[in-house]
Amino acid sequence: MKRESMNRRGFLHAAGVRAAAAMSLPCLISSHVLGAPGRPGANEKVNVGIIGLGGRSRALTKTCLEVPQIRLVSVCDVFKPRCDEYVKKFEANHHAKPYVGDFRRMIAAEKLDAVMIATTTHSRAWITILAMQAGLDVYFEKPMCLTIAEGREVVKAARRYGRVTQVGTQQRSLPLNNWASDLVKNGALGKIHTVLAPNFVGPDKWVDQPGQPMPDGGSENWWDLWTNQAVFRPYHPQLHFGWKRWSDYTAGGRCFGVDGWGSHSYDQVNRALGTDETGPVEILLEEPLRVMESGKFVHDAELTGIVGDEDTGKPYHGMSKLVGPRAKVTMTFATGTKLKLHLDGDRGPGLGAIFIGEKGKLEINRNKIVSNPKELIRVPENPGPTQRDENVAHVENWIRCIKTRGRCNADVEYGQRSNTLCDLVNIVRDVGRVGEPLKWDPVAERFTNCEEANRMLSRPRRKGYELPKTG
Repeated sequence: MKRESMNRRGFLHAAGVRAAAAMSLPCLISSHVLGAPGRPGANEKVNVGIIGLGGRSRALTKTCLEVPQIRLVSVCDVFKPRCDEYVKKFEANHHAKPYVGDFRRMIAAEKLDAVMIATTTHSRAWITILAMQAGLDVYFEKPMCLTIAEGREVVKAARRYGRVTQVGTQQRSLPLNNWASDLVKNGALGKIHTVLAPNFVGPDKWVDQPGQPMPDGGSENWWDLWTNQAVFRPYHPQLHFGWKRWSDYTAGGRCFGVDGWGSHSYDQVNRALGTDETGPVEILLEEPLRVMESGKFVHDAELTGIVGDEDTGKPYHGMSKLVGPRAKVTMTFATGTKLKLHLDGDRGPGLGAIFIGEKGKLEINRNKIVSNPKELIRVPENPGPTQRDENVAHVENWIRCIKTRGRCNADVEYGQRSNTLCDLVNIVRDVGRVGEPLKWDPVAERFTNCEEANRMLSRPRRKGYELPKTG
């Protein structure tokens, strides 16, 4: 009893002022209820800041306003007109303090517990690691990084500093998607021999052009901050507002492409196959890379579809109107399962995949599933589609894990593995060895038979924007 009493006094002393009010509580109360320095208690609000105020941040803000455990304290963007537009849109709902320029000013000035990062892809890993080093938990949009190597550094930082991380792949917090994923993983279809997923367009290469006049409202050095690790180029609006298309800034392409949509679709594959913390062992480019439409192709319905059932991907068929670099790729996992990235944008699960096993097929898309045989999913255990906003449950899971220090549904390691699949697609397309399997070691995260491909796992970073050391 004496030893237990001493431990309790030590805990209360460490917890500071907040613990003083709890001195009359039973000594067996869970520590996360009381909170601790740098960790909000179960009944306390989490002080959150948002970095990057483009379109995605507006959705995150609306979600924050629906999650009562969040206090949105401050927001930041390098471009002042974005800040002004954001404040004007949301000033009636909250009074988050706006910061223009370097996000580190906001972190230094505000008592934040966590940040949500919705910046350009090419700056995301740098910002994320610096935020972690400042003691903040992080929710960051997908794709979580620009290259496989920098993604691994983000994972190392999260583990080194003990940060709670949630990648913005919301399907991992949808009950229907998780239930269907578990059906696949637990053998309801028998052994899975084939998975079919979309063949997304990749990014284009930027061709240098004369600089354009800088827009009004930029803060000092804002274009330097925006450019971050990439090659510094004269200002051009197609870079500033169209960065999602260009390979120096993302691995996506028009309408987000490989890493924008693929980070959802291929993450769904990992969730269902149980490959959350590993990867394929072989990647095969099946045709030359060429610019083409992303849809309007004939499908073998017996292979790719679930005949007679609803097309779950219909809401995402805007992807079929795109033109960009594409080529079919097949990946093979150690189990022998083949992931065929063959589906076009006008058919099939735009943000999911079709799982084909010995006992049938299951098509999993966002908040929607179909199966063959149909009886597979016509069971009382099927939770059905949720009517809630898809972002809310995902952010709630992040907040809950901040308080318990648990692992989030879309932990940084899971984001690294789905991001890797996207990057592997672009790498094998760029290497261009049609019909020649490239061997991949998912533990070392390196190719074992192609040094040309290994040179694409990372990129030179501009001075001043090197990734922070986490050793």
